[in-house]
Amino acid sequence: MQRRHVLPLAALLLCAGALGTTASAAPREAAPPRPLRILLTDDDGYDAPGIRMLYDRLTAAGHDVTIVAPLTNQSGAGTKISGAATIAVKHPQPKVWAVDGTPSDAVGFGLAAVFTGHAPDLVVSGTNFGPNLAAMATHSGTVGAAVTAVEDGVPAIAVSTGGLEPPVPARILNAMRPTDDFVVGLVDRLRGRARGGRLLPEGMGLDVDHPVVGADGAGTARGADVTTQDPHPVLKSEYADNADGTWKVTVTVADGPAGPGSDVASVEAGRISVSPITPGWNAAPADFARTAALLTGLHP
Repeated sequence: MQRRHVLPLAALLLCAGALGTTASAAPREAAPPRPLRILLTDDDGYDAPGIRMLYDRLTAAGHDVTIVAPLTNQSGAGTKISGAATIAVKHPQPKVWAVDGTPSDAVGFGLAAVFTGHAPDLVVSGTNFGPNLAAMATHSGTVGAAVTAVEDGVPAIAVSTGGLEPPVPARILNAMRPTDDFVVGLVDRLRGRARGGRLLPEGMGLDVDHPVVGADGAGTARGADVTTQDPHPVLKSEYADNADGTWKVTVTVADGPAGPGSDVASVEAGRISVSPITPGWNAAPADFARTAALLTGLHP
């Protein structure tokens, strides 16, 4: 199933090719755009370095940011909603809410209880420690939180740092700084072009994947691309019977070339991948038509 589609959003993001890292200059006579009200979440937990760094960066850029994120690490939770009759929530400091649930639980609580009656302008999910590329994005709590927001009618951006190479924590942490710089520039660009309206088209979100560049990870990406989700799985699980009712699981990165124009190809080239995403699982029109033809004549 294909969850990402290239839509006319590319025209919104690109003036003449690649995305820039800063917004276009506004006319001098125009009033400066108002700060945005942003709900910031993640799947690594409310106190993870990635979310705290992005909170500081967005706040320094002048935005009104409120963290509503999981109490504990919820990586890989996807769009899971707990569905419990009660949920524990901590409010450890102003502008910070820690929800004892999944990333989707946190977004749901934030929209319904923290931003009651006045939805935020934007939900940002991240910065995630590690990549959310290809099929990984389908299972990502970072992306799941953004999808939950879009389902509720709020524009959202999921943000991740890292590629498919073995992770080096110090390099990823360093790469989060240029990641956050790019996110601030992207938000400013969307805000400037929205002219007071929606930041993204109805039902659309963005999945941003930033590469780790340079020996220390702090290097600048070579550019940015509007991409699609790579169709190939990037992780392969192998199982070995321990003969005691348990199985040993080994996960490796699957070999195979990256699809042209895909998120994997972009990040592997040291570029930033920006994938338009939608919440639905609908097939592309041509795929739908071909599959529907196979099902013609179905009856009870």
